[in-house]
Amino acid sequence: MAYQKKFNGYYTVVENDGGKTLGVMDAPVIEKDGFAFKDLAGTGELLPYEDWRLSPEERAKDLAARLSPEAVAGLTLFSSHQSVPAGGRFGGTYGGKPFDEAGVPAYELSDAQKKFIPEDGIRTVLLTDACDIETLARWNNNLQALAESSPFGIPVSLSSDPRHGARNPTGRQSKEVVTTSKWPQGMGLAATFRPEIVKEHAEIVAKEYRAMGITSALSPQIDLGTDPRWMRTRDTFGCHVKMSQDMARAYCDGIQTTEGSETGWGNGSINAMAKHWPGGGTGEGGRDAHYAYGKYAVYPGHNFDAHLSVFTEGAFKLDGPTKMAGAIMPYYTISTGIDPDENVGNAYSHYIIHDLLREKYGYEGVVCTDWGVTQHTEGEKLTAFAHASHGVETLPRPERILKAIMNGVDQFGGDNEVEPVMAAYSLGVEKYGEDTMKKRFAETAYRILLPLFRLGLFENPYLDPRESEKVIGKQEYVDLGFKRQTESIVMLKNKGNVLPLKKGTKVYIPDRTEKGKINFFGNLEEDRTFSPYDPDEIAPYFTVVDTPEEADVALVMMESPQSLGYNDDPRLGEMGYLPVSLQYRPYTATEAREESIGQGDYRETENPNRSYKGKTGVCYNERDLDNVLEMREKMGNKPVIALLTIANMTVPKEFEPYVDGLVIDFYIQRKAMYEILTGGAEPSGLLPFMMPADMETVETHCEDLPFDMTPYTDSEGHTYQFGYGMNWEGVIHDERNEKYNLENAQL
Repeated sequence: MAYQKKFNGYYTVVENDGGKTLGVMDAPVIEKDGFAFKDLAGTGELLPYEDWRLSPEERAKDLAARLSPEAVAGLTLFSSHQSVPAGGRFGGTYGGKPFDEAGVPAYELSDAQKKFIPEDGIRTVLLTDACDIETLARWNNNLQALAESSPFGIPVSLSSDPRHGARNPTGRQSKEVVTTSKWPQGMGLAATFRPEIVKEHAEIVAKEYRAMGITSALSPQIDLGTDPRWMRTRDTFGCHVKMSQDMARAYCDGIQTTEGSETGWGNGSINAMAKHWPGGGTGEGGRDAHYAYGKYAVYPGHNFDAHLSVFTEGAFKLDGPTKMAGAIMPYYTISTGIDPDENVGNAYSHYIIHDLLREKYGYEGVVCTDWGVTQHTEGEKLTAFAHASHGVETLPRPERILKAIMNGVDQFGGDNEVEPVMAAYSLGVEKYGEDTMKKRFAETAYRILLPLFRLGLFENPYLDPRESEKVIGKQEYVDLGFKRQTESIVMLKNKGNVLPLKKGTKVYIPDRTEKGKINFFGNLEEDRTFSPYDPDEIAPYFTVVDTPEEADVALVMMESPQSLGYNDDPRLGEMGYLPVSLQYRPYTATEAREESIGQGDYRETENPNRSYKGKTGVCYNERDLDNVLEMREKMGNKPVIALLTIANMTVPKEFEPYVDGLVIDFYIQRKAMYEILTGGAEPSGLLPFMMPADMETVETHCEDLPFDMTPYTDSEGHTYQFGYGMNWEGVIHDERNEKYNLENAQL
């Protein structure tokens, strides 16, 4: 016998001499040619899909042919958010009770998980929070054991949204207990102007993800961020076409490639899901398509091809052997005027998915919808979160699903129930015939199964938490991530070389105040006043004092202006469509379009025009500007330093003249900023976008065009254009500016 079995305390390890190592919970093991194989189908004989000596393509083809339509329908489901233990916003029970009342260990499977694995056939699960590494590993093993005991033993692919960011969009520190290394994200990586850092980041993400059992990443987000008002611009690599292409390529290569593998795929790989096809950064007026009020993407500058190119010349043309991103997510948007036949959400557009993605560009990987696109119910408000069946709201849900499937969509994000997919299948049999539907389902089954074989999940999906502990949050990764955070910081102004400051300098930091607002999930948050820093984190760097009079320097921590593009809550002021503002004071949109480009919704039959011309937008963090002005007055001739955390490009003219220093970051750890401020590291980041001169130039620009606005010039004569940044010597000009500049910014 050329293999050995041993129990490691969590699962049985079967080591094949000269072959693959297996991880087994309860499945029988059979021997052939002196090697061990899992008998996942329980037939007592080795089936091709169980034979690890065959290629992933051969195995996926064999298994896909064996699956019933019901089994394939289960594979099309990409679960809603799952936390360990279940609870919080997304709920969950154990024996019908909340976790706190159930008296079960945190690694126990929830009621929903015990159902959707064996009954609905879900095999792709979106993981959110996890309380600790031991618990996560044991939960993963329980989930995989349940899948292993189900027909054909198809393992689960755990998936994750990006989880290596240091601060979330509220400015609060990340509270996840399973703490990975922390890195700049999106725009922060772009501010380094170095694709090699993006690749390095992705390589470490892959290592930590695999140690958590995660094998599918809902990243990278590679939308070309051309509209400065879009709330997700901060997650992109900016609006420079070539740099975005290069960084998309670097990320996918880094996260997908297993070193030493001929194909690039292996036990160290993560399947990347590049998003959002064909580009989500052109929402009219900067509005976002999670909500029906923001469903229209527009292209007044006729620049659609540039947005596509980040995929076609970046994520689809990798330098490494995996060749292209393993999965694609279309955005919620209706790409207005692009589909010659209909204006519907991208997943529902035959032209966008079939004609362009599948046919013209030959994409063969998994296409997974964004979350909840099939789930709209009649009568939902325009502000409803993510139930974004844009353009097909009046179709019954099975018809929506069938339409997407026949376009070339394979998976449905956030869908947990198999019945609607089977209803769509039955409808398809009536409309197209059973042979056509079986063939179409077999294509989807193959695409979804292929990554599971490529990544080794059929051999071993289990975790040993002792090994995971050695990888997740490894000090080497933590230190490198922190270094890259400092390199993402951009210094815009340093009047009189006020920076760096000496350690121990006495500083005053005003509290921040945010007015009540509607959050990302559509819930009303009350007014809040809070301290923007952690006393323990800042203590090694500065002495924080109680009054401006005691201080040598004022540090004003602020965030870019935040506002809504639509309001249906009378408690928050003016109603209806509103301008998304990048200035702190109220902004009246005198230069906005008379007629919106995107029009049409069954809820807007009386007035389909979405123009907000003449209406006024207000920012819920307007108080940030007041803090700057008050500190300027109270500090007299003493320095005022603005520390601006950027979610969106900002109009600086309201506050820049009143500060001596201006340093921006992209939601990094505060202590990385303190390192820069005290000279522990030198600023080296560059603006991955421009800062607009005023809201009028923003309002008159084309949502799909980069760099068609007038940039801001500050009181020192520096223009806040793409590629601008300062170090201690002055304005930076190095090889990065030669590689990426305005001359090669567009197609």
